[in-house]
Amino acid sequence: MKTRFLIVLLYLYGCMANAQKKDEVQELFWGKDDAYKSAMTIPDKWKNESAVVIYKNENYDFHKFGTNITYTSSIRKRIKLQDQAAITEFSEFSFKDRFYSSRGFSLRKGTNIIGIKVVKPDGSEKIINVDEEAVKADDKKKIAIPNLEPGDILDYYYYAVEPFKMAAEYGFEPEENTLGDTYPIMDLKLTFTTENDFFVNFNTYNGAPELKQIQTKGGDRKYELIATDIDKNDFPRWFYPLAELPCYKFQVYFARNGNFEARATAFLPEKESIIKKTVSETDVFNYYEKKFKPFGDLGDIFKFLKGKTFKNDEEKVREVYYYMRHQYYTRYVEAFVIKEANIMYPFDLYGNYPIFFNTEIQFINHFMAFLKDYKIDYDIIIATPRGNGPIKDLLIENNAAVMLKVNTENPVYVHFFNPYTNADQISYSVENSDAYALHVVKRKKVSDIETIKLPSSTYKDNQTVGKVSVSIDPDFASLKIEKESSLYGHNKDTEQPDKMYFFDYVTEDYDKYGTEPLLNLVKSKKRREQYTNEFDALKNKLKEKQKEEFKKSTEAEFGFEIDDHSLSITNTGRFGKSTPFSFNENFTVKNNLLKKAGTNYVFEIGKLIGQQAEIEEKENKRTNNIYMAFPRSFKNEIVFTIPDGYTVSGLDKLNKKVENTTGGFESSAKIEGNKLIVNTYKYYANYFEPNANWKNMVDFLDAAYQFTQEKVLLKKS
Repeated sequence: MKTRFLIVLLYLYGCMANAQKKDEVQELFWGKDDAYKSAMTIPDKWKNESAVVIYKNENYDFHKFGTNITYTSSIRKRIKLQDQAAITEFSEFSFKDRFYSSRGFSLRKGTNIIGIKVVKPDGSEKIINVDEEAVKADDKKKIAIPNLEPGDILDYYYYAVEPFKMAAEYGFEPEENTLGDTYPIMDLKLTFTTENDFFVNFNTYNGAPELKQIQTKGGDRKYELIATDIDKNDFPRWFYPLAELPCYKFQVYFARNGNFEARATAFLPEKESIIKKTVSETDVFNYYEKKFKPFGDLGDIFKFLKGKTFKNDEEKVREVYYYMRHQYYTRYVEAFVIKEANIMYPFDLYGNYPIFFNTEIQFINHFMAFLKDYKIDYDIIIATPRGNGPIKDLLIENNAAVMLKVNTENPVYVHFFNPYTNADQISYSVENSDAYALHVVKRKKVSDIETIKLPSSTYKDNQTVGKVSVSIDPDFASLKIEKESSLYGHNKDTEQPDKMYFFDYVTEDYDKYGTEPLLNLVKSKKRREQYTNEFDALKNKLKEKQKEEFKKSTEAEFGFEIDDHSLSITNTGRFGKSTPFSFNENFTVKNNLLKKAGTNYVFEIGKLIGQQAEIEEKENKRTNNIYMAFPRSFKNEIVFTIPDGYTVSGLDKLNKKVENTTGGFESSAKIEGNKLIVNTYKYYANYFEPNANWKNMVDFLDAAYQFTQEKVLLKKS
């Protein structure tokens, strides 16, 4: 009885402590010191906006006690809802009230505290009882906000406390945000607080106000950013907000002493008390000068190269890159899948010290060792994705991409691989941008640094070529479609991981390099058969999932439902940017695209080039510049078998041509025998267009979209 009574007391104490904490947090945001508790009005210039943020407040707090660190973050918004669209958006919240912190070296419980209140136009308030009104939904809770009306103010906050243990160094996730949002903001305030052993990189860009330090007592360091009268932004398609809009970026890094500071993966300021605002060429040089060094066991590479001849070093570098991708990466893919499926523990099968690359540093060091040993010169390249802004604004080490420029007659850029990367193609996110080149003397010591321009690609390099063959069933109820697709350059980048599972490429690598599949290494015949059966069952299950994903992907591409879909990969496209990723599809379209009109049929042939960007009226006026991931082009051929006893009319509508400096769309149609052949070609010419060129882009985008609406008439002879 005493034990039970003690448990009850502890439970009640926990509830009371939690309630007390919630009361303290509520007082923090809505208490007597809340300067915005009576803020109700908005400027006349925003009276037609769907909603207006009267006040937005973000807080970040970093504190330590011994090895215990507590990270506290919060956001509060006070929003005036002015139409039904805003009411719909804010009528429901979802959240987790408890979570486990994955930071540090021990799991610790974290807590979220949510507060929501509705303020009516007459000033009356209703605080929502989140504990009572929230309902469980999967691993989260949801709460509906009832009786919202235009003119109401919704005032809410999220407050999260995350404790964890850390004895060494730790980098918190960077925060990179625009000041503006999809609704205008009257007042914005961002604060963060740190103390000793916390290093801060923080800067603002594109006209955002600067961060100010606030005087405090004791050892705390407090900073704030204040902004007012922030217009909304629509964040349209093809736009990099951080490259153009007022924004801030910061990262906090914890390092307990000088030894840990030296190991930090960050451009740390000289002192904890200094906010680092910029990272210079010298900073980059000092950080990376000793970060990489030629290091690694080259035994596997020696064996691979033995007896082989190459026409030049360029070819050798490429072949070694692809070999390393297999030997130190794809050779282990099956093992990770098998372990995750709990079929067996597979890694002992590779010997005592297998080499597997899972970090950029491992790859760079190993490839440098190969280049050094074979006396091939190279530079280390430090770049940042164009979406983060220019390299001169690099502030956060996480945003740096590292690669090697091998100085052969035609330079070869190599970077940390995934199963699909090519040795002759750098990431589209950094190409055509300025980068830093660290020059390496005698292939082992970094000597100096300079700014260079990375190579570009063209819309002809990044091309998709498709051929669609169409025939009508005799009953005119469905269409049979065969589609052949070949993707080149960066057009492969998203399609390959979407359309290939591990079993689509590991066998290719095993065959190419003469290595054994994982389960062949199991010595026991009985166990090998057991594991093989389990693995085959897993692969069959994954193939069924893959098949459904293929079908959904094709339906999304065309915008209508399909049946009897199958897809076969004919070339993985993993060995060179000019090597296509190719696949064939077969499917049926029922009760779609073909409509009876008396004795004739209307055929919506334009839809067979896939869905095209539809520029809505509100998008016609654009103030933001246009940022493309990369130039690209799409070539389609439609071969339609005309049914016996029918002719085709309406071909004139299928002939279009719009071209300008931003890109173009061209289509043509002709009849050869019993075939209607339609060809289309669409291309985006550049990485960037000023907003003044938006009208030119809309011209060819509209032409492409209009083509998808075109039809031909099948006339009964």
